[in-house]
Amino acid sequence: MEAAKLFTLKGKTALVTGAAQGLGREIALALAKNGAALVLSDIDNPEDTAKAVEETGARWMAVQADITDEDQVKTMAEKAASEFGKVDILINNAGVSQLSYTATEDLSKTEWDTIIGINLTGTFLCCKNFGKEMITGGGGSIVNIASTAGITGVPRAPAYSASKAGVILLTKSLALEWAKYHIRVNAVAPHYLETPLTEELRASEKIYAGLVKQIPMRRFGKPSEMIGAVLYLASQASAYTTGTVIAADGGYLAQ
Repeated sequence: MEAAKLFTLKGKTALVTGAAQGLGREIALALAKNGAALVLSDIDNPEDTAKAVEETGARWMAVQADITDEDQVKTMAEKAASEFGKVDILINNAGVSQLSYTATEDLSKTEWDTIIGINLTGTFLCCKNFGKEMITGGGGSIVNIASTAGITGVPRAPAYSASKAGVILLTKSLALEWAKYHIRVNAVAPHYLETPLTEELRASEKIYAGLVKQIPMRRFGKPSEMIGAVLYLASQASAYTTGTVIAADGGYLAQ
């Protein structure tokens, strides 16, 4: 097969959670430009992303949903199926970072529950409900957005680290269980990215300098630099790849 055809998503429908901004917006646009129809999901209205996707000529629909609420996830799946028939690609991108970076002994249960709920439980609920459709529909590709924090850990960010470690093991578990249904489940693990989630970190010259010093490439990544890994895992280019985690981290994990 020609290289270009390996990455085409023509005739496929992709659902992207957290599509309103940042990495989710970049992923949605990239999938649209490669031929996919898009279901744009976010707890906020992803209208700006929808306008950008429409400019590519791709079909799209937007659904506001809280992925921690299973009823809302089920409704989202029903709406997507009604509009497009089937979701072939699920990108679980919605997430939240550590809110306070306080000492672990001072971390509130409320903050713990919020981070675990969005990052891990929300990812699970989307995998569960869209996975059911993929099982009966002949297969699909699920790409979960994890983090290097789920591999190495981050001081003062136990909830975030634990949630992303959970996403990685959820990815591997589902890959093993669903391979027989022709469902591939993989993950991308970025390091720090220039997104709204890291604005506070980047606002402090001292904190930012300390963080980039730990990265061989000496900078945060850009959301657009994650697209290659996501597109590879979403497309037939990775037809024999499941249960893997691709780190896109500026060399951080190589140390």
